Amino acid sequence: MIQKIWFTLVWCYIKIGLFFYSKKITVLGKNNIPKKGAVLFAVNHPNGLVDPLYVTTTNSRQNHFLVRAASFKNPFIKKILASLYLMPIYRIRDGIKQLSNNEEIFNKCHQILHKGETLMIFPEGSHDKKRTIRPLSKGFTRIVSGALEKYKNLEITVIPVGITYQHPSHFPAKVTVNYGKPILTRKIFEENTSPKAINILKEKVSNQLQELSVHIPDDENYAGILQKLTAAQVNFTEVSAVNKMIKSNSFSEKKTLKKNYLKPLYYLIILNSIFPYLIWKQALKKIDEIEFIDTFRFSLNLFLFSFFYFLQGSIVGYFYGTLVGVFYITLSALLVVMYVKFAPTNALEHKEFTEASKKA
Repeated sequence: MIQKIWFTLVWCYIKIGLFFYSKKITVLGKNNIPKKGAVLFAVNHPNGLVDPLYVTTTNSRQNHFLVRAASFKNPFIKKILASLYLMPIYRIRDGIKQLSNNEEIFNKCHQILHKGETLMIFPEGSHDKKRTIRPLSKGFTRIVSGALEKYKNLEITVIPVGITYQHPSHFPAKVTVNYGKPILTRKIFEENTSPKAINILKEKVSNQLQELSVHIPDDENYAGILQKLTAAQVNFTEVSAVNKMIKSNSFSEKKTLKKNYLKPLYYLIILNSIFPYLIWKQALKKIDEIEFIDTFRFSLNLFLFSFFYFLQGSIVGYFYGTLVGVFYITLSALLVVMYVKFAPTNALEHKEFTEASKKA
């Protein structure tokens, strides 16, 4: 009970943080999520640890997560992650000896599903900002088949989830979370041999993910298609429309870039948040993977902005009265919301997409 209360409090805090961090969060297919019973969310993985945050805060189920074992190296961080229902999954790169630890994790997953709870897993196995659905690993199918074999009356529903960002690592974030059609797994495994059932399940999930997120086939034409989409200045979070453009090889649509008249507001926010901003700029220099920029920026600033705005508000309140202090904190938050939600970002997005397409 205490862990559930703790998880709910953190969930609410993160959801509020994502509201301030994101220009727009579009959620599609939410009605596809069963209100009860065992569910495995199979999610694509373009953008580090913010991916599970967007998924878990856009559905009402209390999720358990499988994330890469490297995140659990620090003992203190390990305890925090475990308290939030995160579990490590080991890969060959973590060491062959470590792979045996997955048996214990899989058993925990079987128990979670047996209780009618939910599990979130990233079957691509790693994050990658490329706009393509990569081959899926067999890990999630092993969890499903193992639980079905162990508990004969259990039904597990797999929900593919596609996440598409206008641009991973860009602030403010613009993202679509797209919940796919339920896949009932017991019938698949009862009517087919295990190897065939595994391939059928993988294919069903992969096919849906290619429709639920922007998917550019990862072949010799990938860079060229990405450049054409960039030149057309598409809104990547309009997933269906962009996928139709890719399939039809039609990229002529182009929108006029808007001037950012709220740019002065941006500098005012930076001035008012100078300490969190300077700390973030130093932390940014140490991030090697672009897929982790959003992860560190969001998590770091979620705490830094809360702390410094509260501290600055307390100082203002001490000298000018509590009401003035509360007004200062409220106004500071409103300024951030105004810029995040209403400032046009397409000019910056176009520049960053062009650079990204050149590197692809």
